[in-house]
Amino acid sequence: MSKRTLNLTEPLYEYLLSVSLRETDVMKALREETRRLPMAMMQISPEQGQFMRLLIKLMGAQRAIEVGTFTGYSALAVASALPDDGKLICCDIDRDWTSIARRYWRKAGVDHKIDLHLAPALETLQGLVESGQQGRIDFAFIDADKENYLKYYEQCLTLIRPGGLIAIDNTLWDGDVINQSNQTPETIAIRAFNQAIAKDVRVEISLLPIADGLTLARKR
Repeated sequence: MSKRTLNLTEPLYEYLLSVSLRETDVMKALREETRRLPMAMMQISPEQGQFMRLLIKLMGAQRAIEVGTFTGYSALAVASALPDDGKLICCDIDRDWTSIARRYWRKAGVDHKIDLHLAPALETLQGLVESGQQGRIDFAFIDADKENYLKYYEQCLTLIRPGGLIAIDNTLWDGDVINQSNQTPETIAIRAFNQAIAKDVRVEISLLPIADGLTLARKR
């Protein structure tokens, strides 16, 4: 037994997937197509997608927001767990990447649940606030440009209902959160976000060592 999280070797990671991953054919095909793209590292891992689906089901979530959609794997995971009349609002600015997403959403039969906004996410989120959506969202997933993480978080916190959940990706940043020789703007922003949310009494938090680090924040 271990009193700390295991360091997953490649064989152990493959074992984890072999005994737990329940990925649909459409999700696997999307993941494989994305893997061949130059920016493939932006896609979440399959076990993280499955974990997020489980969270949605456990919460009974009906309305969700995603900040940063890329080719749509995480959106597909979330939308597939929402009820048929559920709604996922996706925020992205890249038409080419999201065109791939739209194709797979249609194949999976979840496109009617997804409302894609091709605009800066801060504008989309502010628009939701101004239209009276405060406290009406069950779940939010943040996985976009790191320099704006704190701004995205604050807007999502306004939109999330009490008891709702915000999931924030990349909060371990490939281990570079503790590598002081890495002073890129993205790394500095992740460190600042982690420090800020650690002290935020408005939420209960847990930083999970899944994939590249996933922080969960439950609004009090």
